[in-house]
Amino acid sequence: QVQLVESGGGSVQAGGSLRLSCVATIYPYSTYCSGWFRRPPRKEPEGVAAIASGGTTSYADSVKGRFTISRDNTNNTLYLQMNSLKAEDTAMYYCAADPRGWARCQHFDFIHWGQGTQVTVSS
Repeated sequence: QVQLVESGGGSVQAGGSLRLSCVATIYPYSTYCSGWFRRPPRKEPEGVAAIASGGTTSYADSVKGRFTISRDNTNNTLYLQMNSLKAEDTAMYYCAADPRGWARCQHFDFIHWGQGTQVTVSS
């Protein structure tokens, strides 16, 4: 059974940084592409960043230059480094994974989801 467990959320002032982590019980994790979604208050979910098994990445325009997605296949862990945070980044952030290939993941089409971690940015 696939499980994705996020951590690292919290409250931070605008301009600050947070690093989210997601541990996946997927074997072999290296064959899955992964990504991060977020759901702001009273808004629809949106894709934030995705990373292929080989390291190719894709970002939403709203986070380009501020967020960095990375993965550690040895430890089955996905990361999202978030810098220069803004109030509009406030959301529940979800980790996701998919075995079906980059063609789906780059369009944020995932079949496995975590439970989420809350990020709150105060202005």
